Amino acid sequence: MRITMVKKILADGSPCRKCAEVETRLRDSGHLNRIDSIVIADERDPDSEGQKLARRHGVELAPFFIVEQDDGSTRVYTIFLRFLREVLQGEANASDEVQEIMERGPNLDFL
Repeated sequence: MRITMVKKILADGSPCRKCAEVETRLRDSGHLNRIDSIVIADERDPDSEGQKLARRHGVELAPFFIVEQDDGSTRVYTIFLRFLREVLQGEANASDEVQEIMERGPNLDFL
C-alpha cells in the first residue's frame, strides 16, 4: 500500500489551516510515518503536483489522501477521520466524521 497526502498552499503563500491541523494530528498520533509522500497543491501554480492530482481524482477539498493498494486499486479520502479509521485503523467514529464534515461546511478549503 502507498499513501499520498495532498495538502494546499494558499494564494498568499500561507499553508491551508485544515491541512496543518491534519498533519499535526498525524504527527501527534504517530501515524505521519505511514504517509509515503506529502504533495503540495499550490493555488499559485495550477501545474503543481498536488493540483494535477486533485484534477485527476476530481477532488476540490484539501487535504486529501490517495491510497494505492498492492492490487492496483486506488481510493481517495477527503474526510480525514474516515481515512484514519479505514486505512490507519485509528480511533474515529461516525459522529466525529459528521462533525468534521460540518466544520468544513461554509469555509470549505477548495483547491
